[in-house]
Amino acid sequence: MTAVRVLVADDHPVFRSGLRALLEVDPDIVVAGEAGTGAEAVELASRLRPDLVMMDLHMPGLDGIAATKQILHHDPDARILVFTMFDDDDSVFAAMRAGARGYLLKGSSPGDVIHAVHLVISGGAMFGPAVAQRVIEFFARPRPVGSIAVFPQLTDREHEILDLVARGQSNSSIATRLYISEKTVRNHVSSIFAKLAVADRAQAIARARDAGLGT
Repeated sequence: MTAVRVLVADDHPVFRSGLRALLEVDPDIVVAGEAGTGAEAVELASRLRPDLVMMDLHMPGLDGIAATKQILHHDPDARILVFTMFDDDDSVFAAMRAGARGYLLKGSSPGDVIHAVHLVISGGAMFGPAVAQRVIEFFARPRPVGSIAVFPQLTDREHEILDLVARGQSNSSIATRLYISEKTVRNHVSSIFAKLAVADRAQAIARARDAGLGT
């Protein structure tokens, strides 16, 4: 049986070394290369043609999502397994839209990591329990009626946050409700202001309530 050749992409050398050691405990897995940036991951994926790329999301320069898209653009059959510490909806769904075949959180057990590699290589998709739960919760949430038609420039997450802003919730309350950081909420709110061309929260609330949100 030919060993599975894995390219590890992560900007922390110590983590890459640890992941290499973990993977190569399995005699059927060999780490073919290591990348410290998204751009390096794209270059090595093209040159080495690994069976699987284990991709971190937050790297300097080209991030993991953009790197995944570029790798799959050049090789649609490439298999990407995201391995990151971020489990917010935006990261999970951005990775899925980019074409990742799996999404594991750092801190997963060694057995789960090895299983994920073999599952994705065999054509399956692997999402850790915490990520799978987020996917279930995302699709179970009620969506603001008509908001997408009124504000098509906003992402699903931005629609959701705008609705909560229109309900008078603070950034802190929104972060707690959506299980994301307050900094992430602030970034989304800033993006919403820019896309709606409003100057502040009061104007955003007025626009949202005029559109039927926040009720």
